[in-house]
Amino acid sequence: MNESTIAPGGGQPGLAEHISGQPTDDTGAVLSTVGASEIGTVAVRTFEARQAAAAQAVYDADLSAQGLGYNEFAYGSYEDPDAEYEPDPEYAATLAPDAARQRRERIGPTGRPLPYFPIPAPLAEHGPAQIIAMCNQKGGVGKTTSTINLGAALAEYGRRVLLVDFDPQGALSVGLGVNPMELDVTVYNLLMERGLTADEVLLKTAVPGMDLLPSNIDLSAAEVQLVSEVARESALARALRPLLPDYDYVIIDCQPSLGLLTVNALTAAHSVIVPLECEFFALRGVALLTETIEKVCERLNPDLRLDGILATMYDSRTVHSREVLARVVEAFGDHVFHTVIGRTVRFPETTVAGEPITTYATNSVGAAAYRQLAREVLDRCRPVE
Repeated sequence: MNESTIAPGGGQPGLAEHISGQPTDDTGAVLSTVGASEIGTVAVRTFEARQAAAAQAVYDADLSAQGLGYNEFAYGSYEDPDAEYEPDPEYAATLAPDAARQRRERIGPTGRPLPYFPIPAPLAEHGPAQIIAMCNQKGGVGKTTSTINLGAALAEYGRRVLLVDFDPQGALSVGLGVNPMELDVTVYNLLMERGLTADEVLLKTAVPGMDLLPSNIDLSAAEVQLVSEVARESALARALRPLLPDYDYVIIDCQPSLGLLTVNALTAAHSVIVPLECEFFALRGVALLTETIEKVCERLNPDLRLDGILATMYDSRTVHSREVLARVVEAFGDHVFHTVIGRTVRFPETTVAGEPITTYATNSVGAAAYRQLAREVLDRCRPVE
């Protein structure tokens, strides 16, 4: 069974269960006296502990020579509660086929040294919100999945989050268990009807601290109706302004186009995250998208910045995925998130369940990846002072 992976949080090895009298050190990891033929028989709670047992003999010599333990290893503390999970073996293989090297050298899937993103401290007060547009004109690249799961992970870390479904298809609403066709008022009404307040449209989600402005097919009419409006590109910014003091992050799920609705989202946003499927057609459109972002920045929103390109649907077992990711890193450098989201059947399952992966499969690698993304976003996309 192939269970190679890199811990998305760069976490400490999990604790081994004490069975059959197997000797362990003070961290709970199986000592190097365990033979290779015995490793597969050791019952452990997490994948990290199994990996630690297999790699212990390799690390012992280096650590002994330096007088270091796991918590003092050269790259800093490995303490990370989120690293204790039980991954899907097939999914784990998509992220790191050479796990021993990646843990030893702390190299992430992007080929760069993997920083440690600490667990964020709780907030004493909330707001004003940082607005993030999740944008890519190509469909099917993971915008909606990333919006839902990033928002849920940020909420887990004590941030108040508002998700804005700004796609007439209403996929974000569906992904949170809302039937768009049964809604009387949506973000469309908030844009087009004077006197309507955001509280009349806002929906609470099952995730504590995360709310939703839903959408349905009615929003497609807004693109036509806004053409004759004054300051048509700023309609969404005006609608969101009263809500900003109540939230820490507002994440807008944009439609797969570069039309007026997307320009509205970019005009309202402080920063942009570009989910990018690791395949050639998705890569071709990034240049056009960055050109649009530059135009919006020059003409409508000078504070807009590109916070990062998020590689999604990554499978390191294919040469194509690795080549596309390498080209993206070569072209955009530090603008590429260290966190990489791999392929797994868990994501479409969460859509059917109508909940984020952080609650549907809380111990999965996918959930851990989005928790790491949340910590990286907290580090990159700091709220407005």
